Amino acid sequence: MSTYTLQEAAKALGLTRPKLIAAMRERDLIDTRNLPRHGSRDSLYLVTREGSWFHETHGMQYTRSTRVTQAGLRWLEQKLGLERALPEQKPDPRDVA
Repeated sequence: MSTYTLQEAAKALGLTRPKLIAAMRERDLIDTRNLPRHGSRDSLYLVTREGSWFHETHGMQYTRSTRVTQAGLRWLEQKLGLERALPEQKPDPRDVA
């Protein structure tokens, strides 16, 4: 499944990333750490990506970020009251002929 970062989703919706985040927080879609507030309910539209890396001084570092799915772009457009033409879908690299 192809997903968009909040930056990419904001660009696709004709917003800036800070404006998208502010609008999503205002509608209680994400929390103060920019993670989905209702993970189970919104799992078709917003997913959490987890990552990690090793820091020489501080050891393993872990991150979590919100990604917007293909269906999530249209859903966000409706939730935020936007009327924009959406870009073509990203091809899924796992699809093979």
